[in-house]
Amino acid sequence: MAVRSGVMEELGDVARLIRSGRIGEALARLTAIEADAGGDGVLLQHLGEYYTHCGKPADAARCYRRAVTLTPDDPGCLYNLATALIATGQTKEAEGLLDRVVMLNPGDGDAWQNRSTLRRQTPEANHVAGLLEAVARARPGPEEVALCHALAKEYEDLGEAGPSFDWLKRGADRRRSLLSYQVEADVAAMAQIADVFDAGLMAQPGAGCADTGPVFVLGLPRSGTTLVDRIISSHSAVESLGEINDFALSLMRLAGDAAGKGDLIRRSSRLDPEALGRAYIDSTAGYGATAPMLIDKTPVNFLYVGLIARALPNARIVHLRRHPMDSGYALYKTLFRMGCPYSYDLKDIAAYMLAHRRLMDHWRTVLPGRVLDVDYEALVTDQETQSRRIIAHCGLDWQDACLRFHENTSPAATASAAQVRQPIHAKSVGLWRRYGEQLTPLATALVAGGMDPAELA
Repeated sequence: MAVRSGVMEELGDVARLIRSGRIGEALARLTAIEADAGGDGVLLQHLGEYYTHCGKPADAARCYRRAVTLTPDDPGCLYNLATALIATGQTKEAEGLLDRVVMLNPGDGDAWQNRSTLRRQTPEANHVAGLLEAVARARPGPEEVALCHALAKEYEDLGEAGPSFDWLKRGADRRRSLLSYQVEADVAAMAQIADVFDAGLMAQPGAGCADTGPVFVLGLPRSGTTLVDRIISSHSAVESLGEINDFALSLMRLAGDAAGKGDLIRRSSRLDPEALGRAYIDSTAGYGATAPMLIDKTPVNFLYVGLIARALPNARIVHLRRHPMDSGYALYKTLFRMGCPYSYDLKDIAAYMLAHRRLMDHWRTVLPGRVLDVDYEALVTDQETQSRRIIAHCGLDWQDACLRFHENTSPAATASAAQVRQPIHAKSVGLWRRYGEQLTPLATALVAGGMDPAELA
């Protein structure tokens, strides 16, 4: 059943509002459309998608649940509800829904892969046999990629490192073959950012937006950003907006039409800091958060530290670091739905990590004391000391609830959604050593790029 044309036009308006940073208006429109959705299951699924884009997984789950009631055997609808429930912490129900999706559509690789991430698989309860049958039937392409990543995850849980890496490499190689990405472009862009946002520019006067500003938690994906987000947002004065694109979107709107990354970087350096900061604050206000302090947990914001510092002089910035080999392996084994195209080739990962390190070194030089570096290994082995350090950097009084971050019931729509609802542990520290030989290309490329071999020990 197609959604009537008038409503599709309204949804198009919602999409334009989201892109223009008018999240509050978009949410108001969605609420009005939902109230009149009745028994239109297709419309309800569209609404769930747009609520997700607005960072409202609970609202998305409500719409998807209504749609499932109308079409209980629709695998796509069941899958969408499962993903929304994962973000809201309802992993047991989500696993049951994904069981049903796989039963109805055995070729849904994403359902197999998502289900594998929801818990640690055991010899008594795993999906390896079914996955092997499914991958044998799969055609080369995205379905095969997802199934290979699921097999890699389950074999790793079962302690079978050899098969785990073999399946991971097959999936990553296939995913890489489907992309036209060239890491050199990202490396060049990071170098240009450092050149343009030099010490002279960063020393120029610029009032910026005087609002308190959010806490920016950033770094490479899979480095512990979600963990720190949960620790800080467990404080009664803090609320997390999750991974949002508002800073980048505000920047692009103000910069205007740019002829590629290089032009955008040059244009961004000429923006009025106060206007950029105000555009960002106005955009994030639309999410409806009411806490005195907000968190923007978007890892790639490390690209914009210079702009953030100028536009939002009162914002706090927390940067996560992790052992290079653990960081690289964590990136390699994650199947990202969007973004991180460098993560499917070990040499690409090394090139990107080295460029990220050089850029962060630059920010520390031109913005001394502005960024708090947190080492993942220190955080998971000395939780209280590091948590107190983070909370102090945010200008907040200490609360013991920050040590009980796993009891935090707020949504978490990231690849770590299931893990962050567990108490802190160090099980991932040194995990790369199981695959030392297979990860040799990563270590070799990092050393060739100038990293001290002692850091990889």
